[in-house]
Amino acid sequence: MDRNEEMDTQPTIAVCIPCYKATATILQVLESVGPEVSRIYVIDDACPESTADYVEQYYSDTRLTVIRNEMNLGVGGAVVQGYRAVLNDDIDIAVKIDSDGQMDPSLVPYLTSSIASGAADYAKGCRFYSLKDMQSMPHIRLLGNAALSIINKVTSGYWTVVDPTNGFTAIHRAALQQLPLNRISQGYFFESDMLYRLSTIRAVVKDVPMASVYKDEESQLRISHVLFKFPPLYARAFVKRILYCYFLRDFNAVSLHFLIAMALLIPGTFWGSYHWWKSIESGVIATTGTVMLAVLPLILGFQFLLGAIQGDMAHQPDEPVQKTTDRTGRRRQMSMQTTNGSRNRR
Repeated sequence: MDRNEEMDTQPTIAVCIPCYKATATILQVLESVGPEVSRIYVIDDACPESTADYVEQYYSDTRLTVIRNEMNLGVGGAVVQGYRAVLNDDIDIAVKIDSDGQMDPSLVPYLTSSIASGAADYAKGCRFYSLKDMQSMPHIRLLGNAALSIINKVTSGYWTVVDPTNGFTAIHRAALQQLPLNRISQGYFFESDMLYRLSTIRAVVKDVPMASVYKDEESQLRISHVLFKFPPLYARAFVKRILYCYFLRDFNAVSLHFLIAMALLIPGTFWGSYHWWKSIESGVIATTGTVMLAVLPLILGFQFLLGAIQGDMAHQPDEPVQKTTDRTGRRRQMSMQTTNGSRNRR
């Protein structure tokens, strides 16, 4: 098959459905999967309700493959098991759908359209496009997702992407092949960690407007996870992204702005804090010169930090990974250089 024929071929699509205590909703989800889907992977994450057995007993479809985890890995670990099956079966696009019925499988063609057309590597649902849809979202979830969206923009570098905890996602195999699947977070930080990992391979991510359905299901994501477990994970991802993208792989204006900002903000903060505390203890008002030595670095440092943020916003990837890699996951440019080099040697 030549390149033109390959581009004209419709990509194969698979859905990965992680299951844990999902016997009440899983059949409805499976029956809603459309004919555009080639494979259906149901991943039983050591479910105490034996969802895998339940599905095999009450649902019959030649597209169905049931995967059983011997121990509970968490939602991220279960999805990764599905991703491995997708790569092994040579599927082009993997869609992740939750088993609780909040996501509409009929939207799969809509979700995957930007990936199928070659415009994106990763697509995810976004519940913040319509004010009407947002009104149906529980207020605590709305506030939590809004806060996480802001944090995720800084952490991942995808400044135009919101609703990071939305689990309705699709990914092209070319991007999937580049990701370290064994290192992706296995818990509820999975969706946010995916965005961080995608930023390190310069994958193009698109938001797709959607509405979620909230029924009587009980969310497994606890506030304690968000308040105590997420912050250090976000901080670690941010530091690793900045070091890798702007100091190890490249050094540009963003790198320089960030270095100068830290060189000014950190000493200025310590200097100002020390003399502020010293002034409180002694009761002696700090001199104008002391105040200026604290304020000036903070003002200049903040200006350089804004410059770094602006540069980071402009540095978002715009060329999909799927256009620069072959079916094996190797970069096409490298293959072309090798071919040209071979010709030159001849």
